[in-house]
Amino acid sequence: MSAAYEDRVLYQGDVWVRIDTLPRILAEGWRRNLMDGGVVSVVRTPFQWSMGSPVIEIETGGYQGDVGLYVPEVQLAEALELLGFEPGDDTDADTDVGASGTGSGGADRSGT
Repeated sequence: MSAAYEDRVLYQGDVWVRIDTLPRILAEGWRRNLMDGGVVSVVRTPFQWSMGSPVIEIETGGYQGDVGLYVPEVQLAEALELLGFEPGDDTDADTDVGASGTGSGGADRSGT
């Protein structure tokens, strides 16, 4: 299943910006890095929003396809810095966020 995720969304009364669309397991690694740096994030699957992803959901075969990884707009610059995006990376047209993760010097997608 391939899902399309909006670049900016209103979630819980705030504007959230999509950092990237990537496989769930990688998104969870990025979320860990963001959390360690004090940035709030949320994963959007084709079925729901997930503020926290318990390991059991992943182990029992919860949705593992592509998800949208979002951060609050007010923490966008901090999130991009934590993930290693460089200013001027190949970015999504409207958000200045690496939607494909293919920019030169972009984030390490290993989830570590």
